[in-house]
Amino acid sequence: MELSNIEPQIIWKNFSKLNAVPRPSKKEERVIAFIKEFGENLGLETTVDEVGNIIIKKPATAGMENRKSIVLQSHLDMVCQKNSDVNFDFETEGIKMEIDGDWVKAKGTTLGADNGLGVATIMSILESSDIPHPDLEALFTIDEETGMTGALGLKPGQLTGQILLNLDTEEDDEIDIGCAGGIDVTITQNYETEAANGQMVRLEVKGLQGGHSGMDIHKGFGNANIILGRLLYKGLKKENIQLISIDGGGLRNAIPREAVAIVSVRNAQEFILEVTELKKEILEEFASIEAGLQINIENTTSSEKALSEADSKKIILTLKSLHNGVYRMSPDVKDLVESSNNVARVELKGGALKILNLSRSSVESSKYSVAEQLKSVAELAGMNVEFSGSYPGWKPKPGSEIVQLMEKIYVEKFNEKPHVVACHAGLECGIIGANYPEMEMVSFGPTIRGAHSPDEKANIPSAQKFWAFTKDILANIPLK
Repeated sequence: MELSNIEPQIIWKNFSKLNAVPRPSKKEERVIAFIKEFGENLGLETTVDEVGNIIIKKPATAGMENRKSIVLQSHLDMVCQKNSDVNFDFETEGIKMEIDGDWVKAKGTTLGADNGLGVATIMSILESSDIPHPDLEALFTIDEETGMTGALGLKPGQLTGQILLNLDTEEDDEIDIGCAGGIDVTITQNYETEAANGQMVRLEVKGLQGGHSGMDIHKGFGNANIILGRLLYKGLKKENIQLISIDGGGLRNAIPREAVAIVSVRNAQEFILEVTELKKEILEEFASIEAGLQINIENTTSSEKALSEADSKKIILTLKSLHNGVYRMSPDVKDLVESSNNVARVELKGGALKILNLSRSSVESSKYSVAEQLKSVAELAGMNVEFSGSYPGWKPKPGSEIVQLMEKIYVEKFNEKPHVVACHAGLECGIIGANYPEMEMVSFGPTIRGAHSPDEKANIPSAQKFWAFTKDILANIPLK
């Protein structure tokens, strides 16, 4: 079945058009041009600001002119992750999609439903002629996934809307009213290399499901970098190890699914036996949640030089010590992760080490507590640490007029109460709200599973529910 044949057809049509346009974070030139042309072809006022955000304005429909004005907001970029056996270029190819029962998914790559379904929904409202709505500003931001530079670059005064509806959450029964902030923690060091004095062994961790480093961080999924660190640490107990290379994980906001290390050890046979015993324990630990986990340990060859045993030990101990996962649960909001860290990327090549982390928290002091713990561990090992890309969280306002309205509509429409929540993801609302403190904000969206991983999929019935809910909200916006 073609996506154009499933309901709501207008959203899936626009999502298909959007997904034909390459749109990796920080490389959004094509999708910016696509959305700009879309707005101009509709005859709507369309502007691109100096960082690349697009604002398209649409006047209120007849009879809705006296309602509060709305900003509909989604981000244009997508997380680009693929399975290792898939040949795909995110910079030149459109996403290849398929229908699997009630789900739309991609063939071995991320789908881009995060946040493409939000973008497609806004496009559908902009081009509609029969959907009642007040004055609208459609805000399409860039680079949400790798720095939120679009939201950070949005200047005061560019928007006039009184209520912002962010269409970027992943559970259709949730109304989000708060989110976590984040900070990038980058650990680096350069080491001298020397000839390897042992036998080469290759360690590989793969087959993990990965996921969103905010929304999924509490679920106990395996982190390939952490598992690899456990294997290397096990080998330290009896053998002298020289690290040659490490290649683990990818983007800061994706839980690492794969990691590989090549090491030199003086007694490869004993080393492999030791680590194989730990492998069995790890597979048993994760059996119920990571059925696809594979750990491969084998002899190999390499012509590359190695680090000294002393420097290798420092790196392995650091990797074993870095906090990964939930750091603190919120004492104020039930079941909300307050702060966490994702050890997202570990790269060692030619003596150059880089470890990328994304620390999140809905409390600024807790966010820096996580980051400073990582910094302390790394500096004890003589490594360099840089903080960057800090962005604020979004403080919940559960009693706001728009939240009450959406709760009321949801109950009337679906005969159940929605979950009014704060989330551990990094939504753009906190950043936008810093420049527009009087603007009421809510985030909601259709059900998406596996965001930031090749298992990402969007639920078709949920998209129908989301579309109906969105239209009812627009039709019932309060008077000015």
